[in-house]
Amino acid sequence: MDVLSQSLDVLLTTPAGLFAIIGVAWGILGGALPGLSPSITMALLLPFTYSLDPASAIVLLASTYIGAEYGGSIPAILIRTPGTNAAAATVIDGFEMNRQGKAGLALGISLYSGVLGSLVGLVMLVVLSEPLSSVALSFRPPSYFALGILGLSVIASLSGGSLVKGLIAGILGMMVATIGTDPVTGGNRFTFGTADLLGGIEPVLIMVGLFAVSELLVQTAQRGENLRVESRARIQFPGRKLAARLIPSQMIGSVIGTFEGVMPGAGGTVASFMSYNEARRWSRHKDEFGNGSPEGIAAPEAANNTVAATAIIPLLSFGIPGSNSTAILLGGFLIHGITVGPMIFIKSASTVYGLYGGMFIASVSLLFIGMAMMGPCIWLVNRPRAYLNAFILALIFSGVFSIHQSLFDLVIVREAGVVGFAMRLLKFPFLPTVLGLVLGYLVESNYRRSLVLSGGDHAIFLTDPISLGFLVVAAIFIVGSLIRPLITSWAGRRASAT
Repeated sequence: MDVLSQSLDVLLTTPAGLFAIIGVAWGILGGALPGLSPSITMALLLPFTYSLDPASAIVLLASTYIGAEYGGSIPAILIRTPGTNAAAATVIDGFEMNRQGKAGLALGISLYSGVLGSLVGLVMLVVLSEPLSSVALSFRPPSYFALGILGLSVIASLSGGSLVKGLIAGILGMMVATIGTDPVTGGNRFTFGTADLLGGIEPVLIMVGLFAVSELLVQTAQRGENLRVESRARIQFPGRKLAARLIPSQMIGSVIGTFEGVMPGAGGTVASFMSYNEARRWSRHKDEFGNGSPEGIAAPEAANNTVAATAIIPLLSFGIPGSNSTAILLGGFLIHGITVGPMIFIKSASTVYGLYGGMFIASVSLLFIGMAMMGPCIWLVNRPRAYLNAFILALIFSGVFSIHQSLFDLVIVREAGVVGFAMRLLKFPFLPTVLGLVLGYLVESNYRRSLVLSGGDHAIFLTDPISLGFLVVAAIFIVGSLIRPLITSWAGRRASAT
């Protein structure tokens, strides 16, 4: 009750509540714009926080993070363009529901699940902050390497029926992740003398090209295809029966989102894909996944919105920003002279309690602000395809250019679009490529750091208990994915024989 009373006191004595609503609205807009990540959306607000009181400034940035994580699902569902990295998993079934004329329901499930995930994440932040952050602090390089392997093990389940193509696509993503500066020696790799590649290639550029530009190319090649939503489409929340069916998937997403959010370096993208995979594993409607499954939207959306809250735990408790977005939030603290770490609960307790209260207002207002923005988004999809495609292309390139004001980024997006178009023609899945791209640095850097610590002894991955646990679970996932088709085939033959 002490936390509640102090949070209310901060909200009643400062304009933090108002800035929570402003942050959510801005975050949804930034997340929905292709090319803008949550961290960039937050960074654009940093100059405006100088004149605010500390509580209002931090609430504004954190609320923007919440809004942006949800906002990324809007273009993912409507135009097959994940507005954020974490929304890539939502594309799979969200866009399929759109094509079936169920865009309103898909958007409603996304919003509904996002609000629940955000509230669950906030509860975890308030109640389990110290225990969970102490667990995250115990992670060593072998643990992070094994975590990355666990994430990559999902490739076996996301290969669209061809494990070889899935592995090739995953390796392609990991190859792109090696471009830039070597994480151990500091040398340049695969830059071909181009200074623009020294910092590597940001995942958002590849994802926008793979998903958005390639989709525009496909639509151009298939003139007769109509991807528009029925003009009657409106935001539609799931009914009682469907809501009950979605509860297990939302619980899976929230649990994985809590676990992944508290570990620096994991983030919403890994949580979304793992949640999608586990929701399909435990679903009674496995055949619907990839063909417009409501559970395939609920799980990743609950996960990435949970991460938006739980990712703040290691930042507050230990001063460790585990993602780009929490690094921007750390910048907001530093602007106001607040040292983030264990002493923040003593020296700046009012700011922390104001953050809790502001995030609650942001999570609740997300439902209403999200509903208000749905209509214009659906209206855009109903415009003539030629106009819409031109608008989307202009939006993609303007959003990408705004990141670094670099024409080279536009070249990367264009080439990624061409590669994505070729992958579509050859029926290669995108998702393993995205996983390889996102997890490549995590796996490589911690693998090499582990070997430095052990003097080249690979046994370090088995002697570290956390690493061993992750590797065992990854092995179970891979073996299960390999034998599942055999079991299905055997069951089919047995059924036909009887």
